[in-house]
Amino acid sequence: MPFDFQRLQIPEIVLIKPKVFGDERGFFMETFKRSDFERFGIREEWVQDNHSRSKKGVLRGLHYQLNPKAQAKLVRVVKGAVFDVAVDIRKGSPTYGKWVSVILSEENKYMIYIPKGFAHGACTLADDTEIIYKVSDFYSPGHEAGIIWNDPSLNIDWPVKRPIISERDSKWPTLERADNNFSYLGED
Repeated sequence: MPFDFQRLQIPEIVLIKPKVFGDERGFFMETFKRSDFERFGIREEWVQDNHSRSKKGVLRGLHYQLNPKAQAKLVRVVKGAVFDVAVDIRKGSPTYGKWVSVILSEENKYMIYIPKGFAHGACTLADDTEIIYKVSDFYSPGHEAGIIWNDPSLNIDWPVKRPIISERDSKWPTLERADNNFSYLGED
């Protein structure tokens, strides 16, 4: 199998380490293979790929889309590095309000799978960092939601104390006040 799947402290979040075949010419790796992902239990139908580029110290997040347009994500970095975060926002979950983080970089080539019901954020650790991620539903402005990056109830240990953030991201509410229609029980 060309992937090593590892469940994180929140078991629905999966770190994926692809097998990388390198030689003097460069490297080759598979970044997605439906049969292997399905065998592990990740059965998303990816419908859109997104690509962002940011300078060092940019924080994007914490974002999600509400039901019925919720999105699972498969995130990887192709240039630079990010501190990538997923926050459980499923009401009634034993890990509600908890978060996990991983470093994704062009060097380690790791990916992270984030299912529906989680807010996602990333803080760039290098200039000109490029992130590519798959989503399981199309972008829908009417279902867009978020949580303020520095919500004290989450206490995320971001690597940058004064990140560069968008005006929109600076105005998201705390988790307690966020628009949230996710629940732990009865998810599909």
